[in-house]
Amino acid sequence: MTVLVHLIVTLGMLYVIPAGLRLIDPVGLRTAARVWPLFAAPGAVCLWLPRGATATVLAALYAAATLALAARAPARLLRTLRTPTAGSGPLAPAEIAVLTALIAPSVAGTALVAERAGYRLFGFDLDILALTVPHFHFAGFTAALVAGLVCRVTATAPGSTALSRWAAYSVPGGTLLVLLGYFVDDWAELVGAVVLTGGMWAVALLTWREIRPGARDRTTGALLATSAAVLVATMLLALWWALGEATDLVHPTLTWMAATHGLGNALGFALCSLLAWRRLTVERMEITP
Repeated sequence: MTVLVHLIVTLGMLYVIPAGLRLIDPVGLRTAARVWPLFAAPGAVCLWLPRGATATVLAALYAAATLALAARAPARLLRTLRTPTAGSGPLAPAEIAVLTALIAPSVAGTALVAERAGYRLFGFDLDILALTVPHFHFAGFTAALVAGLVCRVTATAPGSTALSRWAAYSVPGGTLLVLLGYFVDDWAELVGAVVLTGGMWAVALLTWREIRPGARDRTTGALLATSAAVLVATMLLALWWALGEATDLVHPTLTWMAATHGLGNALGFALCSLLAWRRLTVERMEITP
């Protein structure tokens, strides 16, 4: 499981976050996206080193970048308060999702430093801290970002307004509830898993029904279709695991979850979604006068 988790996290650090930053704000976050690999590389390297001082220092370099990214969230919030535009106020669902995406990597970076130092932050086992790192790269950053993008595009589609708002609110909300569940109990985490699963399934439905048909080429359509289909399966696994943890029913092991839920979300959902949205962004730029 360790090797697989490290590979998934490396993908999140080196590609997912900088690609996502370009989708959030191609101009304002352009420099951050360009220099991100310089800070992500030490973070990726530290994953493969034994726990200790060297790994901790490298992890701290990456954590500093995630905290700097999180610091952009309040600045973005203040900017929207000062110069609000239609549909993009500070409490607009798509904006809430984007703010969540900016903050989520800092949770992963903090957990990484603690895990590499061998420190049980808040009393959590090191294995839980290690799994927090991919969770907040993908369920935190990528899922919230994609939910926000989907909401922006489908907010005015007939019959999709309520669903798109639900997706944009429930993905950040579910992620936060899952995080709080770590501190409370398995039942609280199950509530978070239910909310997050509902939000992700809404993202999948909107992607399949509203966004995929508008793709101008088969590759983009296939990427969108794959991301939507994978979400249905991987989030069902997440729900099964959370239910099993809360009720002691038979459920997948963490190793099996990493190989199915984790890998599926990283490659089938996150990677396919970002590639598809990048292509959709280029298409819109090409048709804009």
